[in-house]
Amino acid sequence: MNFGAHRLSEAVFRALAAGGGGAAVRDLAAAQHSRHILLIRGVVDAAAGTRHPQAARTRRAYDLLADVQAHAPAEAEAVIRHPGTGAWARRTLRSLHGGAAAPDGGPTRPGPAVPADLAAVAAATAIRAGVAAVVEVPVHEGVVALPTLGRAVLASGGGGDRAVVRVAPRGGAEIVAGDDRVRVPPDHRADAPGWHGVRRLSAEAGGSGIELLLDDVDAHCLPAATTAAGRLTAAEVARWQVLLDGAWQLLVKHHWTVAAEIGEIVRVLAPLAPPTAGQVSVSSRETFGCVALSAPEDDRVLAVTLAHEVQHAKLTALLDLVPLTLPDTGARYYAPWRDDPRPVSGLLQGVYAHLGVAGFWRRQRLHEHGNAAIRANAEFVRWRDAAAEVVRTLTASGALTPEGTAFVSSMNRTLAGWRGEPVPDPALGLARRAAERHRRHWRLRNGSP
Repeated sequence: MNFGAHRLSEAVFRALAAGGGGAAVRDLAAAQHSRHILLIRGVVDAAAGTRHPQAARTRRAYDLLADVQAHAPAEAEAVIRHPGTGAWARRTLRSLHGGAAAPDGGPTRPGPAVPADLAAVAAATAIRAGVAAVVEVPVHEGVVALPTLGRAVLASGGGGDRAVVRVAPRGGAEIVAGDDRVRVPPDHRADAPGWHGVRRLSAEAGGSGIELLLDDVDAHCLPAATTAAGRLTAAEVARWQVLLDGAWQLLVKHHWTVAAEIGEIVRVLAPLAPPTAGQVSVSSRETFGCVALSAPEDDRVLAVTLAHEVQHAKLTALLDLVPLTLPDTGARYYAPWRDDPRPVSGLLQGVYAHLGVAGFWRRQRLHEHGNAAIRANAEFVRWRDAAAEVVRTLTASGALTPEGTAFVSSMNRTLAGWRGEPVPDPALGLARRAAERHRRHWRLRNGSP
């Protein structure tokens, strides 16, 4: 399997550090693709090196995946780039190496390694490419999940821990386990007896389009400690489509650079169960390209959520290339957007994301009227000033690498340019009261920062 060498130019680094990136994010996405290939190869080698009982099956799956990549690179790339594929490979590799914490301190998930799950990745690429194959895949609790396509739910639970995926030339596939036989429909998105397809959302505005998977079947797409919304109804899927239509129109019209970044990076929306109040969204270093979120209230909320989460994705990809923080010393700090004290690495993630949020409202406030304009201006001030406060904290922490210091200094220059922009007095008051309220509640919960 092929991957490229990746170097980050100084110009790209500067653009990212200022809060943007534009077309440069294509380099980050390409680096993540190569990283997924390296992780997959790492699983194969680790399975062989540890003499895992599934090592031979894992190697066969890898060989099939490489063969499909040679004949249909676009189809193979779509599955390899899938956030769930990368998350599975990272967690499996970690488990094969004894379950040690990831080098980046990412979350671990208990459970034995199943390197033969690579067969499901290979089977998905073969189905997409129409390459004839017979692949033995693991069954998990009566389910066979094929990334980017969907899952087969076996009526009898499969009668064991393995199933066979048979792919016919030029398309057509079935999954067989004991007496169970599930046909994968030609339109993988459609449901069929025993088959739950991954639905797709698409939107177009101003000549710019986006297509996303609305993935409610791949558990690997979910960051740790999140709860999936479960299988969405047709009406719920339709609602997500309406929200994306409106959000994409807004982003392309008023936030076109952010829209381009979202279009390049975000590939999957993973629906989460709604919280008791408000809306929640999560990104993970393990699931680059996936935004896990509960259903937003309206298209504007979806737009700002995507603007927020794409910042996390950009920084995540950058951190795989350039270290910005020193090893954690245990020091914890106040973050104006969290209820808990945060390490420097968490502060950096938060401030970069909220730099994007402040930038969104800085532009959006110019297109609102009346009370909506006051609220938009207040959001701009609230997150501009919060980001500036955390930049000062990071600068004084002594926990940044030289590259991290340059990165934070560039963010500070962006924020300094925004601080002189006029804002209506009512919006200033709203923002300051919200900031004071958060700090007061934080102190009651945690003590002094």
